[in-house]
Amino acid sequence: MKLLKVVQPIRDLKQLEAVKAYLRGKNKRDFLLFMVGISSALRISDILKLRVNHVWDGKKPLGFIEMNEKKTGKYKRFPITPNLTKAIKEYMKEFPEKQREDYLFTSRKGINQPISRQYAASMLNEACDMVGIKERFGTHGLRKTWALFAFKKGISLDYICMALNHNSIAETKRYIGLLQEDLDNLYLQVNL
Repeated sequence: MKLLKVVQPIRDLKQLEAVKAYLRGKNKRDFLLFMVGISSALRISDILKLRVNHVWDGKKPLGFIEMNEKKTGKYKRFPITPNLTKAIKEYMKEFPEKQREDYLFTSRKGINQPISRQYAASMLNEACDMVGIKERFGTHGLRKTWALFAFKKGISLDYICMALNHNSIAETKRYIGLLQEDLDNLYLQVNL
């Protein structure tokens, strides 16, 4: 039986911004993949199957990304945030030859093939290593990061649970790895 190693979200906003800066300077495709991941709560299997027409109308970014999730088969729609809009514009400026039916995250191997999950995991872990993040990150860390920052911004666990297509709030709490530090901050915020 193969044991899966648990990945962690990026917990610190400064570290998150450092990963963005590192990837933006290194590779616009990888930067956009990171931005889609932390902006959407999508699984990597869904991110890698995105095509240009999911995010770009030929002249500008779309308002929403719409798709059916691979794992659940459920319809998912979410707005393209202002930060994601900027990342899409940067990417399309660098790759204006991309056709609407092309995969968004094209591999250098083969013709119009998406990058592999393994490449995505390796690239993300390298970026985290480069900015000093010690925890194991991986591709699922993107989704967990979105959920953790949504929680930190005060979004109800009910809504986060729905966005992640989880079956229960308890599952979502375990998933984002609520720490004692997070619980301590709740007490300090209530401060009655």
